Formats: sequence, structure tokens, C-alpha cells
Amino acid sequence: MSRLNKKAVTIPKDVKVGFNQGRLLVQGSKGELSCIFAPSINIEIKDGQIRIKGDFGRKTTRTQAGLAFALINNMIKGVTQGYVKELEIVGVGYRAQIQNKNLNLQLQFSHPVVFPIPEDIEIKIPKPTQIVIQGIDKQRVGDVAAEIRAILPPEPYKGKGIRYKGEYVRKKIGKAVTK
Repeated sequence: MSRLNKKAVTIPKDVKVGFNQGRLLVQGSKGELSCIFAPSINIEIKDGQIRIKGDFGRKTTRTQAGLAFALINNMIKGVTQGYVKELEIVGVGYRAQIQNKNLNLQLQFSHPVVFPIPEDIEIKIPKPTQIVIQGIDKQRVGDVAAEIRAILPPEPYKGKGIRYKGEYVRKKIGKAVTK
């Protein structure tokens, strides 16, 4: 059984939190996030802490309480620190650049791939082969990183493609030449 319903989430001093009719609103120095929770979950804000209340005799309520705890933690971390995902581009001649709120990727295709940058996400290119994705919503940052990676995932023979920083690509052995 999840014990997260007994824990409290501490609210930092520079964060404002409000709960009204199932919607939690979190405001911080980096921005504002909101989330709608299931009707069986009740959130209590008191003394700089957030507690999750509900009928924990039901399994669905316990699982939703664990999800609510994780979402609240992610929202508070997002509005105070933000989230970052880094991608690497591996391949000769492969590069990325930003042009007019679009990410322009020059990969193995005959044409450049243009990826529109969402408004709530910030993308930086420190090197032509490195992409840094930043934002306050953990799920959005991960989704955008996955969408960019899906344009050309790393292939198993030479490892060319777009991968997460530090991702290990297991390589296959090519054809064996026999005499």
C-alpha cells in the first residue's frame, strides 16, 4: 500500500498554491502550472504543507493519491527550478540550428526537417550537435524531447541519429565477410 498519503509536500516560500474545485494552481518564479485531480482526491493546504486526503480503503483512491503526490512534487519543482533534457546528434554532417521559432535539423534526409518549438518550451543549441530542451512542465519537456528523438532514432549498426545525452546504444555486428 502506498504511504504517500501520509506524507506532506512542503511548499517553498516563493511558491503560491491554491486549490479550488479539484484544480490545483501552483505559481512560482519560473511560471504557473495547474492540474485537475480526480474527485476522490481532496487536497488540504495548511501551514506551508500540502496533504492529500481521501478514502484510502479503495485501491483506486490509493493509486490516485500516489499519482497526485508525484504530480504536486513535479509542479513545485518545475515552477522553482524547471526541467532540462539534453539530446545529442551523432553522424557526419548532422546538425541543428534555430531559425524563427523553429528547430531546423539537417540529418540524413534530402531536405532539412523543421520542428516548430512550442511556446511553453525553450530550446537552446550550445553546439551544432547538442540540443537542450527546458521548461517548467516535466511531462511537456519529456514529450518534446521524445518527439525530436523520434525524427531519427539511433540506428543499431553505426549509432547515427538523435539520442538522449548519456544514452547507450547497443550496436549490432554487421555482415561477416567469409573467404
